[in-house]
Parts: sequence; structure tokens; C-alpha cells
Amino acid sequence: MEKSNFVDQIRIFCRSGHGGAGIKHFMRNKFTAMGGPDGGDGGRGGHIILKGNSNLWTLLHLRYFKNVLAENGESGGGNNCTGRFGKDVIIEVPLGTIARDEESGKQEVEILEDGQEVIWMAGGRGGLGNSHFATPTNQAPEHSQPGEAGSEGWKVLELKVLADVGLVGFPNAGKSTLLSVITAAKPKIADYAFTTITPNLGMVEYRDGKSFCIADLPGIIEGAAEGKGLGHRFLRHIERNSILLFLIPADSADHKKEFDILVNELQEYNPELLQKQFIIAVSKSDMLDDELKTAISNELPKTVPHLFISSMTNKGLTELKDLLWKTLNAPVV
Repeated sequence: MEKSNFVDQIRIFCRSGHGGAGIKHFMRNKFTAMGGPDGGDGGRGGHIILKGNSNLWTLLHLRYFKNVLAENGESGGGNNCTGRFGKDVIIEVPLGTIARDEESGKQEVEILEDGQEVIWMAGGRGGLGNSHFATPTNQAPEHSQPGEAGSEGWKVLELKVLADVGLVGFPNAGKSTLLSVITAAKPKIADYAFTTITPNLGMVEYRDGKSFCIADLPGIIEGAAEGKGLGHRFLRHIERNSILLFLIPADSADHKKEFDILVNELQEYNPELLQKQFIIAVSKSDMLDDELKTAISNELPKTVPHLFISSMTNKGLTELKDLLWKTLNAPVV
């Protein structure tokens, strides 16, 4: 597999800070020989916080950041002084990042907005000093609390690409070529399967300064929902796309069967994906005459809008942008 600057999954060890201990202390100075308890509380341990950053598109910056250790809180002091809180650790992540516990697989945090901050792993609370335990019958308590331990464990950060439109199709269907033509993105293009092994994002410039985001996703193969090919590492990215644009090449042996296989893989992975808006684009259609277009149109499902495009001749691309924009901005029924 080629080296890539796109990293969409990271495994890290995290530990939040321990709370500082409360202390046992009594007021003593030249004016007070036998003062009461004035032991301060311990400081809170440092949190581990996830923060959304819209300028990040990958988890690459965390690749060599394997141990995330927040600072422990300090012990309390005399004169009811609270110990210093442990310094929080803030991890900036791209929008669309999900944090999971590796052992349980449970999703713990989801970051969707720029500047959004979520305490992922809370630091331990500081212990109470002995001043909290004074009573009328025990005016000189000898007891104080230790701080609470922080939490620790192996965690997994996963990135699910946030895009308005996701390009779905078999390897070599022409997805990367289409992306390179209608956006400024420069994906790797070659005449063999699995040229694209990581998602590529591009902004489509529409009319009047409007734009929308489109993602070229690695090609699906039959059995992807079972982990074949790029499997789950690809399929999770399409969960965040508003529209799925199915690209089926004109020279396919069976256009309907190809579409049915793609839809079935989505259903096997997550049936909720079938609730998204579908559009079919028949690529490489510059080689088709009107009779062949009619025959292909009759094969395709009537409930899914389709159109014929050619990235080489720019045929149908304006109509495709119009359809995508209209679908993206259609009122929710």
C-alpha cells in the first residue's frame, strides 16, 4: 500500500490526571498556638479534551502521539489553600472524528463542529482537606481524603469524512477522474483497480459563488461489507454524506446488476445508508449513442434519478452539478 498523508484511524493510550490529596493541617502561627483545622483540598486532575478544528482533514498529526498523559493535581496546602489543578490536554481533531474505547468498542465522543470541546476523559477529583470534617464534637479532625484516580485505557480515534456528496462505485469506475474535472483536487489517476485507497475531498464551485463538498471514496468490491478489499475502512466514510452518487461506467456488462451489488453492500454494512439520497451517473458515456442510452435507462431503477456524463468531454457535468445542488437544497419532507 502506498504511503499517504491521509490517516483516518489512530490507536492511542490515554490517562487523565489523578486528583491531588487533601491535607491534614492545623493553623499555627505566633498569634495562634492551637488553631483549628485549615487543611486545603487537593487540585483536580487534568482532563483529556477533544476539540474540533475545521482546518484539519486527517489524523496524521497524532500518528506519533501514542501516549496522552494529563497532569496530576497537586495536594492542598495550609490556610485552606486548594492545590493547583492538573493541566488539561487538548487534542485537536478534524470534524467527523469519533472516539471509541478499544476494549468495549463503545462510542464515547463525536466531534462535528469547529471549536467544539468535549471532555473525553475527566481528571480525578481532588480530596477534601481536614477542615471539611470538623464537627462540634470533633473540632480537630485528623482525617483528610486522598484524591481520586484518573481513568486510563487504550482508545481509538476514527475519522468519518464529512462531505455533501460521496462518490460510490466499483474500482476504476472513473470517480477520481470526475473529481479532478469538477473540482481543484488532484487525486491519483491510473488505469487499474484501487488507484484510490484513501478518500479525496474537493470543493465544487457552483453558480453565484456557491459551492459544495464532494468526496472520492475508495472503490467498493463485492463482499466489502464482510471486510473484503478496503472493506469497513471505506464504508464508514459514506455514513456522513448527504447524497451518494453512484458512478457506473458505460462499458459495464450489466448496469443494473452493478448498481444492485453496490446497494447491497451498503445495506449489509448499515441499512440506514439506504435512507440517503441516491443519484446514478453513467460515466464514459461519450462512447454511447442515443439507442444505447435508452437501453441503459430502461435497465436502471425508475425511482433513482440518473444521467449520462463524460469526464473526458465534460458532457453532462453542468447538468450533474445542477442535480446535485437541487437535491442538496431540496426541502425536507
